[in-house]
Amino acid sequence: MAQTSEPKLISGNANMPLAKAIARRMSLHRGVNVGLVNARVERFNDSEVFVEVFENVRGEDMFIIQPTSNPANDNLMELLVMADALRRSSAARVTAVLPYFGYARQDRRTKARTPITAKLVANMMVGTGIERILTMDLHAAQIQGFFDIPVDNLYASPVFALDIKNEFKDRMDELMVISPDVGGVARARELAKRINSPLAIVDKRREKAGEVSEMTVIGDVTDKVCLIVDDICDTAGTLCKAAEVLLEAGAKEVHSYISHGVMSGPAVQRIKDSVMKSLVITDSIQPTDAVKQAENIRIVPTAPIFAQAILNIWNGTSVSSLFDAESLEPIYDGMYNPS
Repeated sequence: MAQTSEPKLISGNANMPLAKAIARRMSLHRGVNVGLVNARVERFNDSEVFVEVFENVRGEDMFIIQPTSNPANDNLMELLVMADALRRSSAARVTAVLPYFGYARQDRRTKARTPITAKLVANMMVGTGIERILTMDLHAAQIQGFFDIPVDNLYASPVFALDIKNEFKDRMDELMVISPDVGGVARARELAKRINSPLAIVDKRREKAGEVSEMTVIGDVTDKVCLIVDDICDTAGTLCKAAEVLLEAGAKEVHSYISHGVMSGPAVQRIKDSVMKSLVITDSIQPTDAVKQAENIRIVPTAPIFAQAILNIWNGTSVSSLFDAESLEPIYDGMYNPS
């Protein structure tokens, strides 16, 4: 495909601050102004989504920035309608940038007569003419196989590693990475390798969805500063209970690093009242005012890594290079200085 003058960004209403931050970072890298394409994404009186693009996008390489977070259905529909509008306007290529991929937890049949909604969503995206997906920390890596188009799955762990080396630079030998369940061991192990720390697991048993009946710590956390690592914090019930169990098992402190702060219902209050010293999330989902005001919640930016990934896709260069600390540190220049 012939390269156009500059990549073009467009955003729905799901996370406009992140979209603007990505545009600013790309402008900094390119040395020219990279703004969001002028468009309106609105609702009719009956809540139907309406999109109108006010700029010529014929032959352009378009990137739609739209996490499918709460309200998931509305934000997903915005994405699909924007993609259709761009394809009908003769855009050369449409890439969906999904900092958070909603419906990812429905990636398999857990019981009889249940859907695999993540696959359904993948089919819908491909059906609208989206040719590439850029996302971060998919709940299950196999979701990449649900698409018949390229999927670039970025990881928050390199960014978290930079933050940990900055925040705990004098206590690195005390750290222990914790997976809150057996299914998240691979994700936790990845971060543990990056910061050269041991790994432990909190094994949980559920009686029904959203309720944990029993937790057991696998590993010795005595006098350790425990870092719980997971991809999603929804109602925070499991996270807060895991922190309590770790302290009861002898841990010195508990902190958490979560890729996507869904923060439904009582989550923020639970975090504020919990024994956790801090919760670190990314801005893949637009944080609410309550999240911003919580003293023990910190937000790390994803705009630098997404901006560079978009530029790499546009240039036809490697996206996986962003998994390396050597490539990532210059992108977050001035933000973290572990030395």
